[in-house]
Amino acid sequence: MAHVIGDECVSCGSCEAECPVGAIAQGADHYEIDADACVDCGACAAQCPVGAISEG
Repeated sequence: MAHVIGDECVSCGSCEAECPVGAIAQGADHYEIDADACVDCGACAAQCPVGAISEG
């Protein structure tokens, strides 16, 4: 199951830089994960400084 980014996101960009498959991009309010591209590796969640990323 793909990871999701919650409203706690502060748009720092660390998750986008860490994603090995490029599944994360800036959205209207915060970064968003493309569920079809996400390989569920958890690298983004480990990198997030505010804990805004969880398994969806």
